[in-house]
Amino acid sequence: MIKSVAIVGAGVSGLTCAVVFAERGYRTAIFAGEIGQRTTSGAAAALWFPYDAEPADKVIAWALETYKVLVDLSCDARTGVSMIELHQFSRTNEIPIPDWAIPLGAQRLSSVATGLRPVSDRAQRGGHNLFRSAFTLSVPLMDTTIYLDYLANRFIKAGGEINPNVHFKKLEAVDPKFDLVINCAGIDARELVDDINLEPHRGQVAIVPKIDNLNCAIVCDDEPLMYAIPRRNDCVFGGTNEISDNLAVDPAATSTIVAECSRVLKIDNSRVLTERVGLRPFRKSGVRLERERLLDGRTVIHNYGHGGSGFTLSWGCAEKVLALVSLFGGASSGEPLN
Repeated sequence: MIKSVAIVGAGVSGLTCAVVFAERGYRTAIFAGEIGQRTTSGAAAALWFPYDAEPADKVIAWALETYKVLVDLSCDARTGVSMIELHQFSRTNEIPIPDWAIPLGAQRLSSVATGLRPVSDRAQRGGHNLFRSAFTLSVPLMDTTIYLDYLANRFIKAGGEINPNVHFKKLEAVDPKFDLVINCAGIDARELVDDINLEPHRGQVAIVPKIDNLNCAIVCDDEPLMYAIPRRNDCVFGGTNEISDNLAVDPAATSTIVAECSRVLKIDNSRVLTERVGLRPFRKSGVRLERERLLDGRTVIHNYGHGGSGFTLSWGCAEKVLALVSLFGGASSGEPLN
């Protein structure tokens, strides 16, 4: 039977899995090259919404399970989770409300100008010309400057340990004292397990000062991708979604992001506090959530390839990982069980 668990990766998927296992009595440790704000998760806007992940049916099920957990966490401000009104826009088409969003209270915005919630009279004039259609939905928002620390502290309180600056070339290099290995390596799984289906979807954001009276999240997936996500102490402007593994900040992209977000909000270009780049781990064949056997006979459960939905799928996928362990008692198999 599984007694000790090693988790590779300290992003939101790794941390959430760690909390789930440690709080159920497993001896659990995280091993990662980067932790906290230095992870890809630290660069995320972290708004709950299924985005850039496949397959749709499983993604939606995991997302809805995560939604329930996050709604509960939003009752405690110390978690960094809050509920926010999302306004999802389209510049070109009549945007459909997803079937899964209707039971959550999604509604079409009858007036885009009203839906935009302009921050000044200047914003109201002409705002309705920016988009053709929109809908609104209340969703969880995770302030990564708070939430990642909350997860880490909750994990440590449950008896877990976090080991930074650890780089494995293969999963068999994990200390053999761990019965189970959980692979939450994100984009690093390309090399770690030689997964050619994994591709980096580069996202760049600009963190700007808090914007007065911006109380909702503005998102438009049409080109150019843009979002303005107000957090407790600042605001996240984005963004980009391109296939690239370049982690260097592109000043031209920052200028474009700030200009577009400021244009939509009808404000002067905001001052940039900092810029962040992250690589969304998109997997062309879909999220990998399955159980395998390592060469040394130990069990590994893969949990990566969440694309732009790492936070959105985190709790649902973590519970699925736990279910695989509970159901099969740690017995090894090469059969996918997703």
